[in-house]
Amino acid sequence: MPTHVMRMAKTDAGLASALRVSLMRLSRRLRNERDASADLTPNQLAVLGTLCRNGSLTIGALAAAETVQPPSMTRTVAAMCDKGLLARAPHPTDGRQVVLTLTPEADRVLTESRRRKDAWLDRQLGLLTPGERQILRDAAPILERLSHA
Repeated sequence: MPTHVMRMAKTDAGLASALRVSLMRLSRRLRNERDASADLTPNQLAVLGTLCRNGSLTIGALAAAETVQPPSMTRTVAAMCDKGLLARAPHPTDGRQVVLTLTPEADRVLTESRRRKDAWLDRQLGLLTPGERQILRDAAPILERLSHA
C-alpha cells in the first residue's frame, strides 16, 4: 500500500477516504471488463443485475431499485427490449402495468460479463501474497455488510 494511503488510513476518516477511493477504482476497473460485444451501457448492465437478483419487476419497482425516475427507466427498458434482453408480460393483478423478465440472451450477457470480471480479478489476486489474499478473505464479509448498511 502506498505510504500516503497508509497515513490516511490511520484515522477512521482517513480509512473511509482510502476505502472510497480504492473501491471506486476497483469498481471502475471491473466495469471495464464487461462484454463489449453486448454493447450495453453501465446503466443497462445494472438493470440486468437488478432483475437477476430480484426476479421479475415492474418498471416502477425497477426504477426505484436503480434510483432513477420511471420515465428514464421506461426509455432504458425499451432499448433493452429492442435488443432482446428483456421480455414484457402483463402484470397479474394490475392491467396498467407490465412485468419485466430477463431473456435467455440477457442471461448469456450476464454470465459472460461475470466470467470476464471474475477472470480479471482472479489474475490480480494471483499477484498478491498468501497473507494479502487472507486479509481480503477476512475483509470480504465486512465489505458486504457495509454495502447493505
